Amino acid sequence: MTASMIMYARPELDSAHAQLWSCLHARLTAQGIKAPKNLRQAGSEVELWEDPELVFSQTCGMPYRTRLHGKVRLIATPDYGLEGCPNGYYRSAIIIHADDARRTLDQFALARLAYNMAHSQSGFASIYAHVAPFGFWFPTRVESGGHLNSARMVADGLADIAAIDAQTWRLIQRFEAFTDQLRVLAWTEPTPALPFITGAAQDAATVRACLRLALDDMPSADLATLDIKGVVEIPHRDYMAVPTPPPEAWG
Repeated sequence: MTASMIMYARPELDSAHAQLWSCLHARLTAQGIKAPKNLRQAGSEVELWEDPELVFSQTCGMPYRTRLHGKVRLIATPDYGLEGCPNGYYRSAIIIHADDARRTLDQFALARLAYNMAHSQSGFASIYAHVAPFGFWFPTRVESGGHLNSARMVADGLADIAAIDAQTWRLIQRFEAFTDQLRVLAWTEPTPALPFITGAAQDAATVRACLRLALDDMPSADLATLDIKGVVEIPHRDYMAVPTPPPEAWG
């Protein structure tokens, strides 16, 4: 059995994530659903998501539509109350160095892009779609391994530009001092946010009901730490409708 909440994991949130899982674990157990006592917060994301004994996790929209649909079931999508987004949606902050003299996106046609992972909706697919109308794709790209790393690379002058998940950007601003070296150049279009998922063998409706009760059980301070305002049900088709970059984008 596997359960994880790795998408927004950082030390400052560990206690709140553990509390959410404790509440959800209690509700799942009461319904006869076997679940691990503790979250698994390390290891390959894809291995966690594709574990046939997956009970609960959170994934990104791009891997969901490109490889996970049919292997997992959607539970619900957390609403982080993000500015400029419908409930349960998110977008990306396109960030540059605060001292960069360029003011419009078209001036970055030859820029060096830092992105967290090639299968990321917020760090890769969103900015690909955003710059497409300008007729370019960044000729130099470096995979950083995480949004925090991408932001640091821009702050340190190792990259010119990056797209950062709006919730991650909120957390980076909250906990990292180097954000005064960065500024937001633009925002991408909102898309469905990172959904909670369960394994194909699970009853998603029951897990969803347990999740709603678990959120009601949560201390308000922990919910505030996680910025979760509630959950919404976004249809499978809405995730599948988001464009995926073509193969040449990775070349």
